[in-house]
Amino acid sequence: MKFSLSNIAANLGITSGRTKNIVKHIGWSLFYKIGSIIANFLLVPLTINYLDTENYGIWLTLSSFISWFSFFDIGLGNGLRNKFAEAKTLGNYKDAQAFVSTAYFTIGTISMFLFLVLILINPLINWAALFNTQEILQDELSLLLPIIFGFFALQLVVKLITSIYQADQNHSIQGKIQFFGQVLLLLVIFLLTKTDQSSLLIFGSIFSALPVLILIGLNFFAFNTTFKAFKPKFSLWKQEYLKEITGLGFKFFVVQIAVMVLFSTDNFIISRLFGPEEVVPYNVAFKYFSIVTMAYTIIITPYWSSFTEAYAKKDFEWIKKSVSNIQKIWLSIPVGLVGMIFLADWFYEFWVGDKVKVSMQLSLAMAFFVVLLTFNMIYVNFINGVGKIKLQLITSLISMSINIPLSIYLGKYLGWGSTGVILATCFSLGYSLILRPIQYYKLINNTAKGIWNK
Repeated sequence: MKFSLSNIAANLGITSGRTKNIVKHIGWSLFYKIGSIIANFLLVPLTINYLDTENYGIWLTLSSFISWFSFFDIGLGNGLRNKFAEAKTLGNYKDAQAFVSTAYFTIGTISMFLFLVLILINPLINWAALFNTQEILQDELSLLLPIIFGFFALQLVVKLITSIYQADQNHSIQGKIQFFGQVLLLLVIFLLTKTDQSSLLIFGSIFSALPVLILIGLNFFAFNTTFKAFKPKFSLWKQEYLKEITGLGFKFFVVQIAVMVLFSTDNFIISRLFGPEEVVPYNVAFKYFSIVTMAYTIIITPYWSSFTEAYAKKDFEWIKKSVSNIQKIWLSIPVGLVGMIFLADWFYEFWVGDKVKVSMQLSLAMAFFVVLLTFNMIYVNFINGVGKIKLQLITSLISMSINIPLSIYLGKYLGWGSTGVILATCFSLGYSLILRPIQYYKLINNTAKGIWNK
């Protein structure tokens, strides 16, 4: 892999060490992502077979609901990523360790608080009514939610190690974790299907525990080898370091909350308006077209921390060249999506059989969503890397505010169903696509002032 990627880099005329590292990790990320995609596609029919369509719809809605709380790291993960990269680039290793320590112990406190709150309110919530399912599942859900949330709270802490790896420009680390997690999960669910038991409780517990166990192992390994010099110490927790991380991190937090509402509420809205069963075809279409998004993300995600380093060193020429290359790659996406639309019905039939029906209207709307999302990612990746995200914060809040009512209007009152829900997301995202390129060109040409430079 290393030899072939080096040859590719040489043939393309890539001489920058930063770019060579990106190319290497794109190669590894592609390998891990292909493996994850295969495992994920195998997992869907296997899970439907183990649970059934309704319980799978409940799980999709429930897991989306829990994922909303992942942003309660108040942006410290992304703040740590940028600040650690800057400190390490400038040789300030003591500051880098202090940023790590402050982030870990702050997130640990927040996670413990969130878990205790859920334990207290759990007996008061009718989860069956909230997820619009049978009342008979209330006892199982009231037991499952604390288990899932407990693992989630722990994951908030241990996943910080991925921010450190990414800040150190080890860009393929998340793909590696996801790959091994998906393979292990696939193996376990396969074994479960060989039993006569079908349990949402067992499935949800296993699904929640596996990634946490993998991340715990990675933390022990990293802080005893590669990042031993940056091992968290409580004595290094300092308010001034917290302010530095949260100054940028809180902006990321608000953006993440807005993005969560924009992208992660669709399952909940569809479940409430049309029932858990309708969540399944929506997610089948989403997973199919997300192949493009995932492939594109593999290419551009490594640039985030590289943009941070390059901007700190004022290497603007490298940034311009990199963004230009990403723009050229994006042009292939609309062409690829046309082919995917023509193959959609055949693929759905091959993948999940006749258990799930996905309309052509939903497939077209999902393809349009991918076009808008991937174009937006060209510039957001750079803007996030340099930390100039106040404009993104404002536009994200506007998008968040209009998405849910527009989803209800298009989906329910116009009768467009789940197609209307994804089109509402497209509309909420669309207007910001004009602002992102403008901000990029202002920043890279040193003409950004006011909100464009905050």
